[in-house]
Amino acid sequence: MGERRPVCAGGGLEVHPYEVLRRPIISEKSTALQERDKYTFGVMGKANKQQVRQAVEKAFKVRVVAVNIITVPGKTRRVGKRQVKTASWRKAMVTLEPGQKIEYFEGV
Repeated sequence: MGERRPVCAGGGLEVHPYEVLRRPIISEKSTALQERDKYTFGVMGKANKQQVRQAVEKAFKVRVVAVNIITVPGKTRRVGKRQVKTASWRKAMVTLEPGQKIEYFEGV
């Protein structure tokens, strides 16, 4: 039988912090937000704010002040005669304490 993962305090599945963060979002808007100590990441579909906060603090050794999570809806695309919908995904905007930086994003 398959093993079940333990449930965390927030009611969601307990996952390793490195599984929560999928990729950094590098765009013109997110680069401008870095000046205000805000960083943007693509995150796991069922991740909550507490999991994102723990993942960023553990992965980058910084102090997180706030986390905002946005679900980006999928877009309708044409493939030949058919219309298909791309998958929805989630992104998190993480605000750090003033003066702290994530070195991964520097020089982009």
